[in-house]
Amino acid sequence: MRKIRILWTDDEVEVLRPHIYFLEEKGYEIDTCSNGNDTVDLVRQNSYDLIFLDEHMPGLSGIETLRLIREVRTDIPVVMITKSEEEDLMEAAIGSEIADYLIKPVKPKQILLVIKKILDQKRLVTEKTTTDYRQEFSRIGSMISSAVTWNDWTDIYRKITFWESELEKSSDPGMAGILKTQENEANNSFSKFISGNYLSWLDRNSTNAPVISPALFTKKIFPFISPGRPLFFILIDNMRYDQWKTISAELTGLYRIVDEDMYFSILPTATQYSRNAIFSGLMPAQIADLMPQYWIEDDDEAGKNNFEEELFRNQLARKGLKYKWSYYKISNSIEGKKLNERIRQLLENDINIIVYNFVDILSHARTEVGVIRDLADDETAYRSLVRSWFVHSSLFELLKILTSHLVKVIFSTDHGTIRVQNPVKIIGDKRTSANLRYKAGRNLDYNPSDVFELKNPEKALLPKTNISSRYIFARNKDFLVYQNNFNYYAGYYRNTYQHGGISMQEMMLPVACLDPVS
Repeated sequence: MRKIRILWTDDEVEVLRPHIYFLEEKGYEIDTCSNGNDTVDLVRQNSYDLIFLDEHMPGLSGIETLRLIREVRTDIPVVMITKSEEEDLMEAAIGSEIADYLIKPVKPKQILLVIKKILDQKRLVTEKTTTDYRQEFSRIGSMISSAVTWNDWTDIYRKITFWESELEKSSDPGMAGILKTQENEANNSFSKFISGNYLSWLDRNSTNAPVISPALFTKKIFPFISPGRPLFFILIDNMRYDQWKTISAELTGLYRIVDEDMYFSILPTATQYSRNAIFSGLMPAQIADLMPQYWIEDDDEAGKNNFEEELFRNQLARKGLKYKWSYYKISNSIEGKKLNERIRQLLENDINIIVYNFVDILSHARTEVGVIRDLADDETAYRSLVRSWFVHSSLFELLKILTSHLVKVIFSTDHGTIRVQNPVKIIGDKRTSANLRYKAGRNLDYNPSDVFELKNPEKALLPKTNISSRYIFARNKDFLVYQNNFNYYAGYYRNTYQHGGISMQEMMLPVACLDPVS
């Protein structure tokens, strides 16, 4: 095994000989240097894992040497060592992207701790994370087996999402694999829970139902509207809870979360159903009955969400609410930048609703575009792409602009998505819906044990185009494929991100209220 090689530059390097002997006894290989120019030459000629660099040296200073080192190698961690505690010097060093900063005199064990923190961090994090998850594994398993309420399931999903994030920091693929197995177990049990409880949630007299799509504005948004303080409701289409946690981490220092909760998407967990239900405050069958001009059937090629503004206006009228409001749908950066230019106008409203479509576009692009599929090869990469979009987006720019104003921001979504694995064979006619996670139609043939079926859509307050119409939903990581060219389509869609069915990722959704950090 190759020894870790360290370069230590100090004009009084002989004084540090006891420190160097101490580190060599610990198994490190130490090269020394007494000036900046020679340091840069050594970096050109050798491969170092870490550099200790004195700030006060004759000739080139430590900061000047560091800049030259960065021209040669940008990846070597550099620890600055100095006698000075001046704030501007510290800021200059930190601004130069050093790995750490030490004040003389330094002790051997202090140096050793820095080495371990920088070079052994991955191993130490892996060991601790693995140990901690092993301790939690049985507890999560017990939570899954004993879950009986929707609150139990939100707790489980939060736990699994937390450990998914933690194990990303680990280099132990075995633990991540075990978590995936546990997540699969949870989704199987969650699907059974939804099959047994979903219809009861739609009963007006139910006292054990979670907040679902039609109640989102009433329960989670309207209560936060206050006179003289604009509210911005940001709906990111197709955003999962884990993706929200990735985005919210980027808001640290700009916003503080004053309330974070989950609500449940209705079935199907697809934009046509869930988002129309959000803006109307009604279930899909109620929209189709009361406002048929705004409901587009599954087999119609017209856009399914072209009337959100009209549906929201109707919801306000039914509830007798007289807010001053705006609605915008953002599908590209140009539209986003134009919206940001209207900030003064937006600040005059009680509530501004902005729908951002990027995550949904990314999900569909990953299915159809090879390079996107490669970039989002797994859940970690998918989250990374979402984060990259967010930090470079017009939405992030808008949020930074809003921090200087007295506003409140609520983030949410209409449904999530899941990476499908298991094809389930079905038969349907030409009018059967095309979605891979649910099917709606009258001539469906399938194995009832493979799906959650609704033979009477009216019980789920879903529209039906024919007296014999029914809905079926894929569970966990299943996806529904017609028997014609089954093998081709099963291979093509396997490992793509889909929505419309039953899973924790599709149904349990974040809703978070934020205040700017003053």
